[in-house]
Amino acid sequence: MTDTTIPNRIFPKAKDDAASAAQQAGHVLPQTSDPAYRLAYQDTDFLLRDDLRPVRFQLELMKPELYLEEAGIGSTFVMYGSARIPSPERADMLIEAAKTDTQRRIAESLKAKAHYYDVARELARLASGAPSSSDGKRQFVVCSGGGPAIMEAANRGAADVGKDSVGLNIVLPFEQAPNEYVTPHLSFNFHYFALRKMHFLIRARAVAVFPGGFGTFDEFFELLTLVQTGKTAVLPILLYGKEFWNRVVNFDALVEEGVVAPQDLDLFRFCETAEEGWECVQEFYRTNQQPLFRKGRGEKK
Repeated sequence: MTDTTIPNRIFPKAKDDAASAAQQAGHVLPQTSDPAYRLAYQDTDFLLRDDLRPVRFQLELMKPELYLEEAGIGSTFVMYGSARIPSPERADMLIEAAKTDTQRRIAESLKAKAHYYDVARELARLASGAPSSSDGKRQFVVCSGGGPAIMEAANRGAADVGKDSVGLNIVLPFEQAPNEYVTPHLSFNFHYFALRKMHFLIRARAVAVFPGGFGTFDEFFELLTLVQTGKTAVLPILLYGKEFWNRVVNFDALVEEGVVAPQDLDLFRFCETAEEGWECVQEFYRTNQQPLFRKGRGEKK
């Protein structure tokens, strides 16, 4: 038996059968022409049926997971933020394009926040310089929503230093495309917001939240809820733009109203510079060598 070659498998691969099925398609018969004859995994109409939603959930969970694992990504540094905040070099263009007083006021407000584009870009540069772990896994790989503005700044910062970055895009009713700085083989597209948000956090070991709208609020507050309830480990959550956030969210009032505990405001840290944020992350992991989980409601502290 020592000279005998044992085959690795006895069944054909799915892609081989798919190729054979494509060749058989040339034999036109009533049976082979009917959609029922298509291989299930090649039948798009079948996969898009409402009944197959659980399967699509699984596929949308598995595809990025397998790709990220194969890319050797151990952890990510996630950056959330508005898709409307321009880069400093584009800020004046918004003001010039304004046709009404309201449009001009909004353009000027966005320009005032344009410096956060540079902050996100620099923070991404710093995070991308983190060394790999002893097992060769890449750590603090920058991950964004893959779109424009703050998301672009994050991916751009990684590209500045020649490092890969992840983009988690999503299909929207209006035109949506990845920014040019996302690493192509780490650029993913989602149908389900829930699965996209899950992938943001599966490998997240630090999160930076820049000024943003409904989408940013959604991502930020869901993360706070997960940590608050002990469903995910405590991790550094950097909140950029103290003046902005305290204007649009009255955190102290939430405590005063009794709907959150005073210590819940310790879940995040206000920051203004990239260096300050990166130092917060480093200090957190110097102090906490093991993942920390908060006790959920009703559990003993």
